[in-house]
Amino acid sequence: MKIFFISDIHGSHYYLKKALDCFKKEEADHIVILGDALYHGPRNSLPKEYNPKEVANLLNEYKDKIIAVRGNCDSEVDQMIINYPMLGDYSIILNNNRKMFLTHGHIYNEDNLPNLSKGDILIHGHTHIPVAEKLDSIYLINPGSISLPKENNPNSYGILEGELFQIKDLEGIVIKSIELD
Repeated sequence: MKIFFISDIHGSHYYLKKALDCFKKEEADHIVILGDALYHGPRNSLPKEYNPKEVANLLNEYKDKIIAVRGNCDSEVDQMIINYPMLGDYSIILNNNRKMFLTHGHIYNEDNLPNLSKGDILIHGHTHIPVAEKLDSIYLINPGSISLPKENNPNSYGILEGELFQIKDLEGIVIKSIELD
């Protein structure tokens, strides 16, 4: 199974289209959205081609492939136009005998870890900064932001295939990777 991870779309129709082109090229099975899908929030500038309604329409085309969690810029009113569940603060997927704890990052993160066991993975967005590292016995992964990257990072997404997690820019170039042992 191949899983495609994106975070922090922030209503950018332009960058969502680019990310979905990457999803198709990667031939991934599922899309995980780690929050902040539709709105830019008060701390962010408007992203390129800001159009939350069109972002919702485009994401709805993939509703059967999406697993999503709520970000700090997502709200109940968003669920009225999104055709997949997205209001949980976290979701848990079991993959290759390990727990993947999916969250946005504003509640659970490396400074406030959820209950995880050795070898489990915390995957979150929120910071807009790509991360792929191991902290003690837990893996920490952040695919960065597809629309508003920070700290001079490129627009990016994540791919998990087998035991390899890669973070790539929108050209498909690997910028970080980690082997899950």
